[in-house]
Amino acid sequence: MSSTVPRVIRPHGATGEDQRLLRRRNALVVVLTFLTGSADAIGFLSLGGAFSSVMTGNMVLLGLSAGRGEADLALTSGCAIISFIVGVLAGARVVGSAQPDDPVWPRRVTWALVLELLVFVVFFVVWEVTLGAPDAHVHLALLMLSAAALGVQSSAIQRFGVAGLSSTYLTGTLTSLIAGVAARSPWDSLRPKAQVLLALMVGAAVGALVALHLPVVAPALLIVPLVLVIVVSARMRA
Repeated sequence: MSSTVPRVIRPHGATGEDQRLLRRRNALVVVLTFLTGSADAIGFLSLGGAFSSVMTGNMVLLGLSAGRGEADLALTSGCAIISFIVGVLAGARVVGSAQPDDPVWPRRVTWALVLELLVFVVFFVVWEVTLGAPDAHVHLALLMLSAAALGVQSSAIQRFGVAGLSSTYLTGTLTSLIAGVAARSPWDSLRPKAQVLLALMVGAAVGALVALHLPVVAPALLIVPLVLVIVVSARMRA
């Protein structure tokens, strides 16, 4: 591998350039988390009442549906879970596992995000073609596409090999942030966690507003941030 490619480093021993790359990586994860919040809001409000990325929530919904005898909710939440798993498996095949000599942003992460983008392009086409004639089966297919895409994204972020760094399952991030506050950890170490959590909530708020009031542009909330991350990450490897 070329010596010009940035290597994985530890923050306390990082050079100025390494710190810049790490900050950029964290910023891109924040953008992806905004996408996640938007996708979850769109899925919950417009595609059957389940989530695209929050599989813990979908498991609870699956249990509730069994207890209350709601077959439709069981189908929706169950299909979302299965699709997310398929996405994780596909993403893991593309992205591989973290290596000791990985760059700050491994090339395979970008390739996995390209796969996610392709899934969301299909989502966009189906969404726009069927927008005027909503159908429960189409909504389920769209939810499954969204969940599969975010499963790919989850695998992509795992390639960084950084504990607590995620753009989809964030309960651990919240726990880590509060624990860090209680331990009076430096703000520099807490800021990325706070930014990710804020991005999730902002993405969900924007996604809800768009899904309810301007649904025709809803797919843009998923595609535009992803294209931005892919372009910027490609320049990081230049």
